[in-house]
Amino acid sequence: MRRLRNTKIVATLGPASSDYATIRALHEAGADVFRLNMSHGSHDEIRERHSIIRKIERELDSPIAILADLQGPKLRVGTFAKGEEVLSEGQAFRFDLAEAEGDATRVTLPHKEIFDALEVGSQLLVNDGKIRMKVTACGPDFADCEVTTGGTISNRKGVNVPDVVLPLAALSDKDRADLEFVCQLGVDWLALSFVQRPADVEEARTLAGGRAAILSKIEKPAAVKAFDDILNASDGIMVARGDLGVELPVHAVPPIQKSLVRKCRNAAKPVIVATQMLESMIESPMPTRAEVSDVAAAIYEGTDAVMLSAESAAGSYPVEAVRTMDNVARSVEGDPLYRDIIEASRRNIKGTVADGIVAAAREIAETTDIKAICCYTDSGTTALRVARERPRVPIIAMTARRGTARRLCLSWGTNCVMTAELERFKQAVVNAARAARTGGFATEEHQIVVTAGVPFNQTGTTNILRVAPCNERLIFATDPG
Repeated sequence: MRRLRNTKIVATLGPASSDYATIRALHEAGADVFRLNMSHGSHDEIRERHSIIRKIERELDSPIAILADLQGPKLRVGTFAKGEEVLSEGQAFRFDLAEAEGDATRVTLPHKEIFDALEVGSQLLVNDGKIRMKVTACGPDFADCEVTTGGTISNRKGVNVPDVVLPLAALSDKDRADLEFVCQLGVDWLALSFVQRPADVEEARTLAGGRAAILSKIEKPAAVKAFDDILNASDGIMVARGDLGVELPVHAVPPIQKSLVRKCRNAAKPVIVATQMLESMIESPMPTRAEVSDVAAAIYEGTDAVMLSAESAAGSYPVEAVRTMDNVARSVEGDPLYRDIIEASRRNIKGTVADGIVAAAREIAETTDIKAICCYTDSGTTALRVARERPRVPIIAMTARRGTARRLCLSWGTNCVMTAELERFKQAVVNAARAARTGGFATEEHQIVVTAGVPFNQTGTTNILRVAPCNERLIFATDPG
């Protein structure tokens, strides 16, 4: 399905969007990628949602990407004898490994790894940062703290430790089981939660074995510090502003978001901006002006995709939330200032022959009357390079690999078209012209730019650029065009 925008929309599925009619309505309203949150839902529920998405994909003959978001290690306190306690600023409080239920002076923190990493002066944040504590003394099985921001602490609330790199694997036993399950199902992207170091990404890549692309969620200060190495190890990035806004000062998040989006674009790797984008639409059919501005800001920055979480998974207005994002994206991309910002932030990448060809394709398309850039891609790398250029004309990504077409649904501006494996460049030009005509990108009177690599069906061989008329046809008696 051709979109009238370049920015992609990721919609999370959940109780409010688990049936065929709603999922199809979400896709038709603008959802390009569906997120399966492995923190919620049984394997049977995940399997059913996956099956529905693939059914819709077959019916519409339109590639759809599926992203499985692994839960990651969850750090939580134990339980309290009274269910909850109120902590006051300045009071002492202890975390330990004792199994007894908590009270106003202590509670179990069943994660020895935290105690091994803590130092005097470290911060502990409880319940999304609503309660803040500073470590005054610590050992292998305890941490004495002073409450710096008080509040109500209750059973199994989450804990964040922003000051240290925790000796925790990014994948828990549950994550490993979930990873194998969704890879066997056939998802396209795996999102890793609480990544701290490149090694976390490599472990997931080894387990995935090429069955899915790896997307790292940036939600910890350690990940921000190690971002360049994490980006190099990943296929894509999610700027997950929920935990990031807990572990860092909230005013630090916007410039970090802008920096990470820019780095991802320069690396030609897709990036999603996520969390609380249209939060009020969980309960309201209309977003706030601030939320619309937040979505628009991410699009002006050049993000590949924006994401809905609870808005589409558990909210009362999931389809309306997708339509809102679609409308915001179309409005922003129609603003002349958007093009000024996008083009001012473009870098001249001096690298491979393929980099030079896609840059030339964009330049030709923008200085002549070209209607589309059609790129043949085996692994998706060429299409990602074209997307990095953020051209003014549509990108048609032609591939013989279904998995490549699906993964590219996350990438800015890509319109993915399946094609047969080719042997000659002439066939590539003819198929590209046909795809441009069929998709409504051009008519027979127009021209397109075609890029490809010879020999075909090999990764990293982009070496040809041609300006072709859209009336190109093979002069064979069996020509279907």
